[in-house]
Amino acid sequence: MSTLVAALRPGSAEITALLAEIAADAARRRDAGGTEPPDAAITAIKRLRLGSVRVPESDGGPGWSIAELFDLLIDLAEADPDVPHILRIHYGFVEELYRLPHTERKLAWQREVLRGSLFGGALTELSSKPVGNYDYESTLTAASGGYLLNGRKFYSTGARYGDFIRVTANGPDGAVLSAVVPVDRAGVEHVDDWDGIGQRHTSSGTTVFTDVAVAEAETLPFRDPAAKDRPRQSFPQLYLYAVAAGILRALATDAAALVRGRGRNFVFANTEEPRHDPQLLAVIGELDATAFAAEAVVRAAAVAQEAAFAAARASGVDPELEHAASVQAARAKVALEDVALRAAGRIFDVGGASATRAAAGLDRHWRNLRTLFSHNPAAYKARALGNLRVNGEPLPVAGHF
Repeated sequence: MSTLVAALRPGSAEITALLAEIAADAARRRDAGGTEPPDAAITAIKRLRLGSVRVPESDGGPGWSIAELFDLLIDLAEADPDVPHILRIHYGFVEELYRLPHTERKLAWQREVLRGSLFGGALTELSSKPVGNYDYESTLTAASGGYLLNGRKFYSTGARYGDFIRVTANGPDGAVLSAVVPVDRAGVEHVDDWDGIGQRHTSSGTTVFTDVAVAEAETLPFRDPAAKDRPRQSFPQLYLYAVAAGILRALATDAAALVRGRGRNFVFANTEEPRHDPQLLAVIGELDATAFAAEAVVRAAAVAQEAAFAAARASGVDPELEHAASVQAARAKVALEDVALRAAGRIFDVGGASATRAAAGLDRHWRNLRTLFSHNPAAYKARALGNLRVNGEPLPVAGHF
């Protein structure tokens, strides 16, 4: 089994076929009304064990670099942006497993990753407590052989699609713990009530835990983001912008197809055929350049992620490299958001009123981008970057940086 996984390479025939399969299924589901989730895509990903690409070759994995992973995320997002978003918690969990120190519990989950298992997450709660405050209403109370988990979580990204779900809750002594349990264990209820304007099939809604049995071996210590030996959380932030880059690539493709397929132009236009109209072609060129710029920015920021992860895997977390990676991820967010959202609106400049029809589905690009970018307000990132530039103040040590 590990030999097959290790042979999985970027750009291979298997990856190419998978991307085509996911894109075709996404188009089929859109034509059918867009209510069907991407179950077929997740099944195919599990079959290929794509969740194991960052497992080192020394452990029987493919050993992909961070750059190769981010290229894959962009490709997946071009095919169907819900799909890489579903995998966001999983890939973050894999990175955590391979950072020092190693433990027997981590090794057990590493073996599951190699088998092709996927991990969803349940961290955030809808409560009066500040966002990013690591104090939860969910609890792990002592019980025979371990704990009982009770609580209600929101933004449970990927939970319904995974094999395991990672849940963070307050432990018996007040310390925060992470529990990793099968998604179908008794007492776990997936409400699947996410109703955002975009990224609609990411399973990002509510998960309820009622007296869920958790063994001691199914827990991992929660490391406070303020601790100096804990890696920053810029990886899941940059991850979102990789998804955005894939959306922009799909946007440029759809816009070009829209102009190419139009049979008539406005009476006051430059040419009879829209495909030869220089004004429309200029818009397409802008969208193409925006997609290129987004990919370039994400790839540049991924280099800093690579350095931070390599250090963490080899010798332990390097605070300076972690901070550098956070800076690059924050810059990517601030640089991309406005131009991306503007690009997503400009597709209607080349399509006329018919492009706004619900059947065309072209509004999905803006809705998906707006939803991704709303995870963390850009204004806070811009302020932090400005404070760093002017006053030399490091970025905040928090889960959103």
